[in-house]
Amino acid sequence: MNRLEHKRRRRLQRKLHIRKRVSGTADKPRMSIFKSNRHLYVQIIDDSEGTTLAAASNMEKDLRDIKMSTKDAGRLGKVIGQRLKEKSIQKVVFDRNGYAYHGIIKAVADGAREAGIQF
Repeated sequence: MNRLEHKRRRRLQRKLHIRKRVSGTADKPRMSIFKSNRHLYVQIIDDSEGTTLAAASNMEKDLRDIKMSTKDAGRLGKVIGQRLKEKSIQKVVFDRNGYAYHGIIKAVADGAREAGIQF
């Protein structure tokens, strides 16, 4: 097994370990983050219904100027926070999706907090 496969497998193990405990409901949906090398995706998921309530990504036309940096990731967190406010969702459960809680992941969470979302 090469180094990249090992890294992916460890992240998936951490992800499954987190998902055993974290699930979203209609009252408190799950905020899941996925990052690739170039793009960042945030989804708000109601696991009881199996539906996505809101989403934001730097692939959207008006958000393409958001780069993979902590400053820009905070902007994406604010965008998702505003979309949740429009849907009158105040609280979410944070799912870091196996990533370490620092850097870009922390910046998205802080941006959502600035928009008024509680974890």
